[in-house]
Amino acid sequence: MALVGKDLQGLPVQPSTQCSQPHQGPASLSPASLNPTFLSPTSLSPTSTYFGAISPLLGQFWLFFLLLGHFLGVSPRRLLEADSKSLRSVNGSRRNSGSSLVSSSSASSNLSHLEEDTWILWGRIVNEWDEWRKKKEKLLKELIRKGIPHHFRAIVWQLLCSATEMPVKNQYSELLKMSSPCEKLIRRDIARTYPEHEFFKGQDSLGQEVLFNVMKAYSLVDREVGYCQGSAFIVGLLLMQMPEEEAFCVFVRLMQEYRLRELFKPSMAELGLCIYQFEYMLQEQLPELNVHFRSQSFLTSMYASSWFLTLFLTTFPLPVATRVFDIFMYEGLEIVFRVGMALLQFNQAELVQLDMEGMSQYFQKVIPHQFDSCPDKLILRAFQVKYNPKKMKRLEKEYAALKNKEMEEQIEIKVGQVKG
Repeated sequence: MALVGKDLQGLPVQPSTQCSQPHQGPASLSPASLNPTFLSPTSLSPTSTYFGAISPLLGQFWLFFLLLGHFLGVSPRRLLEADSKSLRSVNGSRRNSGSSLVSSSSASSNLSHLEEDTWILWGRIVNEWDEWRKKKEKLLKELIRKGIPHHFRAIVWQLLCSATEMPVKNQYSELLKMSSPCEKLIRRDIARTYPEHEFFKGQDSLGQEVLFNVMKAYSLVDREVGYCQGSAFIVGLLLMQMPEEEAFCVFVRLMQEYRLRELFKPSMAELGLCIYQFEYMLQEQLPELNVHFRSQSFLTSMYASSWFLTLFLTTFPLPVATRVFDIFMYEGLEIVFRVGMALLQFNQAELVQLDMEGMSQYFQKVIPHQFDSCPDKLILRAFQVKYNPKKMKRLEKEYAALKNKEMEEQIEIKVGQVKG
């Protein structure tokens, strides 16, 4: 499958390790030609009641006080009451804050005993992390699938990817003093990353500055990848939860250990593999929808590329996308395949009635908001999807063989042209 490089706004680009252009989004036939914002954020919730410009550090301070309260015998209910008051003083009224990552129910004095127990439980998990990872792995997985409590995400994400003690953190301040060939491109694109989120609004906002810092630092430690626009959405989410040094370390781990580096390499070969594997699942599990897509020339890369490149961060509002990201941090890219297939299962009956333009609009306007009030419904369906790791491994070998054959054929054609 030939993939033509396109950025997430639908603009054609030429991949380059020197950052003369960013290597971004793909697709053999991008719906950008139908709508230039197809792969751009469709439903980013302006979570104004979240930390906003007051700094992601608040989350870690809160975690410290929660654990301190646990050991001193102070009720999480009382801590949450204090937290609720402080958030109200910073952000004003909580009216119209239903889309916030910090829901009014979880930050109010009406905390249920079940929620209180959940906070105590996660405090224990963090404090006894090594034991939970070794002896209670199954229970930990179930809890993560139910959602990591908001104020625990910063530390739990770092623990999940083993980013708490990374030597590269000591290099961060020095990296910021250096210049990168990608700086102009990063500056150009950061304004398009979570443009509606309070933390990233404005050219001189704290969010845009720290996002620039992390993207620049990574472009210096990994010059082959350099900078790719889709990665900024992942870094942006990390910065909503933690300070920039920690976000940098987590991002380095994700690139190294979670297949993201292969996805963002200039060749984007890993993205081609993911699309190939996803197409197999579609053909096997939803044959009627697969036939309809083919009849309309609606290619998998047209709707699924951004799912893999941004882990649904440009698809769902943040409260839903963050739930998917929680699971990704523990289970890897498998959750992208599962959620993507679940979305198609939920919407097959409607999609088979639409032409290409209608499907493009449906993916942009309808699908993103279907689970705003019930992300658990999506997660539950995702884990009912059939996913066979052995088959995926076989497909990986099959795809590699196909690409090798294509390369050999291209070489033969070039040799023939030279001889001719």
